[in-house]
Amino acid sequence: MEGKKRSSQGEDDGQLNPMLSTRQHITALPGLILSSSSVYWGLSKDRLHNVAMSNISVTYSTSTTYNNHVLISGLWPDTTYFYHPSPLMKSTSTDIFNFTTSRRAGDNTPFSAAVVIDLGTMGSLGLTTSAGAPVTSTNILRPGEKNTIDSLESSLADFDFLWHAGNIAYADYWLKEEIQGFLPNTTIQGGAAVYESILNEFYDEMMAITASKSYMVGPGNHEANCDNAGTTDKAHNITYDSSICMQGQTNFTGFKNHFRMPSDVSSGTGNFWYSFDHGMVHFIELDTETDLGHGFIGPDQTGVFKGFTDVDPVNATMNAQITWLEADLAAVDRSKTPWVVVAGYRAVTNRYNNTDDTCPTCKDVFEPLLIKYNVDLVLSGHSHVYGRLAPLAEGKEDSNGLENPTSPWYITNGAAGHYDGLDPLQSPRQPYSRFGLDTTNATYSWNRLIFYNCTHLTHDFVASNNNTVLDSATLFKARTCSERSEHH
Repeated sequence: MEGKKRSSQGEDDGQLNPMLSTRQHITALPGLILSSSSVYWGLSKDRLHNVAMSNISVTYSTSTTYNNHVLISGLWPDTTYFYHPSPLMKSTSTDIFNFTTSRRAGDNTPFSAAVVIDLGTMGSLGLTTSAGAPVTSTNILRPGEKNTIDSLESSLADFDFLWHAGNIAYADYWLKEEIQGFLPNTTIQGGAAVYESILNEFYDEMMAITASKSYMVGPGNHEANCDNAGTTDKAHNITYDSSICMQGQTNFTGFKNHFRMPSDVSSGTGNFWYSFDHGMVHFIELDTETDLGHGFIGPDQTGVFKGFTDVDPVNATMNAQITWLEADLAAVDRSKTPWVVVAGYRAVTNRYNNTDDTCPTCKDVFEPLLIKYNVDLVLSGHSHVYGRLAPLAEGKEDSNGLENPTSPWYITNGAAGHYDGLDPLQSPRQPYSRFGLDTTNATYSWNRLIFYNCTHLTHDFVASNNNTVLDSATLFKARTCSERSEHH
């Protein structure tokens, strides 16, 4: 879970050895440095007899908060714990929260997971019922319309954890929002405070979900670079360069400081690439922005886009991510975790006869391994549309469709919602496109993955405005399921 004042992040270091116990990160942003952060925890509200402590308190020069990270270890899998961060708040029953740890690898109990990509701040600093002049009326919320965060909050009982695979908060839209008249103009020096206010507002909004659900994140382009560089204010004939970009919105700085993903226990790198097990599924997060390997330069790295702030590789070792990915996939025990699901911010395949919304170099680097190791499902965003494809390999549709394909199934959903809304689908679509929604449909959404057993996985496109399912498809894999269910 992740939040402005208190949150935690699920990690399962049982992914390589299922006998190991679950760990949980509690991340807190109280606005001041703490010499020691504490989290009291236990199996009931009235028995918080355990305490975890940490002196990890990190920030950056333009931040208005500190990130205080506390790791709780020795937890049992699939167990509900109660916790209270201290000294961040008064010790009352309303300040005691709870989370449920991840299922042990090999537990074949059915479960669901929620996935969002391209989710920004809602309300007065982001997506709401109004916007600047260039934003179309179909890209704002109708009065009283539920947004994606509202929808997730009302569906907490329907998923075990939330996976946010890139573009978190869109705080670097602050300059665009000011130029368009949505936010009041400030000075260049004051931009950092606006940026941080949008970011912190997002964490506050997400508290309704992340205080009780593990929040797994990955990097997108708005974590990597400064979207403001190259922005033109036509009314004042000003084109801004990278000098307007503050530290928090460049080179993944805010993303690195705020989150703690389980890379240490999955041999990955920071919050960028890692894996974890949950029941019958092995989940993998990839970094499509940097460190692609094999000599390919990531789309957010030095020299790719003129006017943007360049970002550095996040691992100094050549081919670090691709080497890790192959080792991670090769080590998966499909008798325990028969399903393998991968998420990366940018798509490696496209739905149209162009590649504007994809990452061709990501395709060159990642697709051979996704095919070689029989990855079941690949999730992406970046395009602010919804697109479900048929299973594919090297641009060719799997003849089996969703009935026991040997190729990965690809789904893009960048329609979670942010300040300037959705994109239009382009035509013509590729012949392997199966379903799509865009700005014409004006529907914000999230993904629900339902794992029934080792053979059946359903993907639902959930409309945020009323929680209805507008698209659903089920993937079947012909394999023998284990009869055991490994509960604690």
